[in-house]
Amino acid sequence: MNASNEALPVVVIGAGPIGLAAAARLIERDIEPLVLEAGPVAASAVRAWAHVRLFSTWGEVVDPAAEKLLAPTGWVKPDADTYPSGGDWADRYLQPLADVLGDKVHYDATVTGVSRTGRDRIVDADRDAQPFVIHHTAADGSEARVFARAVIDASGTWSTPSPAGGSGLAALGERAAGDRIAYRVPDLKDPAVRTRYAGKRTAVIGSGASAFTALAYLADLAKADDGAGTHGLWILRRGISGSTFGGGEADQLPARGALGLAAKAAVDGGYADAVTGFRTETIERDTDGRLVLVGEDGRRLDPVDEVIVLTGFRPDLTFLDELRLGLDERLQAPTALAPLIDPNQHSCGTVYPHGASELSHPEKDVYLAGMKSYGRAPTFLAMTGYEQVRSIAAALAGDREAAERVELALPETGVCGGAGLFDQPAAAEETGGGCCAAPATLTIGAPASSGGC
Repeated sequence: MNASNEALPVVVIGAGPIGLAAAARLIERDIEPLVLEAGPVAASAVRAWAHVRLFSTWGEVVDPAAEKLLAPTGWVKPDADTYPSGGDWADRYLQPLADVLGDKVHYDATVTGVSRTGRDRIVDADRDAQPFVIHHTAADGSEARVFARAVIDASGTWSTPSPAGGSGLAALGERAAGDRIAYRVPDLKDPAVRTRYAGKRTAVIGSGASAFTALAYLADLAKADDGAGTHGLWILRRGISGSTFGGGEADQLPARGALGLAAKAAVDGGYADAVTGFRTETIERDTDGRLVLVGEDGRRLDPVDEVIVLTGFRPDLTFLDELRLGLDERLQAPTALAPLIDPNQHSCGTVYPHGASELSHPEKDVYLAGMKSYGRAPTFLAMTGYEQVRSIAAALAGDREAAERVELALPETGVCGGAGLFDQPAAAEETGGGCCAAPATLTIGAPASSGGC
């Protein structure tokens, strides 16, 4: 890098929990951050699931460097042993942190492209010496660009949920049925949303924490005076085994374990029926406008009124197309990180804390952090992202010892099984499945039925 580049900021994409923590860590290292946030306020994606409670406590979702920035303002950290909702997290921590960062955070700035100045991805000559150029658009459609010495993409995956189709593509008819399909955990405290699901038969597709949340929410609605007749149909691509509902009491994050137990109670209590080994191929409408799910094996399920698709998320890599990224061909995660998080391979205890080394790419000084770094893998925790950006900031400051040092011990899920069995129904039934049977970011309640990051 040219010496003149050192005066440029590090651009952080996304003012969510990991992006704001990255900014705090950079400031701690006397490096100037510039955060570009697509939304009008901080933590726009978190606010979209404000009604969902995290399964991590306040003590686990506040970054230490961020806390140091907040302390002089009189900010008081919430009780470390309590569980925030997404709305709490945004209002009581993330927005105050963004406010402290002040003009280092730019809102309504949607990044549309990142490249090396004067170098598309083909050109080798003098590449690493060129600063990065980041194009972004404002809410009114106007275009602008900024230059940076490095780029940390912490934009997450919230905007790109995976479809219902078992092949990774939208099921035939899925888009046409979009008026009856949701891709997020519904807020059943919202009267309009509650009316949509009350007394209805709803299919929930997915096997992770978000699906657990939806099942438990629907069960609660079914028990309410205004929810008579509410029923869930849980669609799993694999079979039910001992690990389907997570680690339960063996989970080192108690609320995460409790979430799976709440989902199990919904099934055991008759509020939801499970359909196993079902990969959706087509979504049709019957004569009444209800939806019929058809599996790749030809099975046709009884009609449902609504479908909630909670099959995970995937990274949007389109605006990074001019950069030379090293990504795993399956997970779309950094190549060195992928083996640590691949649900096809790893067992309990193999999702180790990691940092700049595992997150680096052929394109020097570019990092994907937070949920974005996990690609399509489902096991991300906020504390993992905080460790990532601590290490990245150290690397950008030239402190290799600190960048390579591990300063985090992750809690185990309490779910153990063989490797290589992810999403294989028969194998899961025989051996208990892979250790990611309860992958996770969002959930419910508090704390006995809570979830989160």
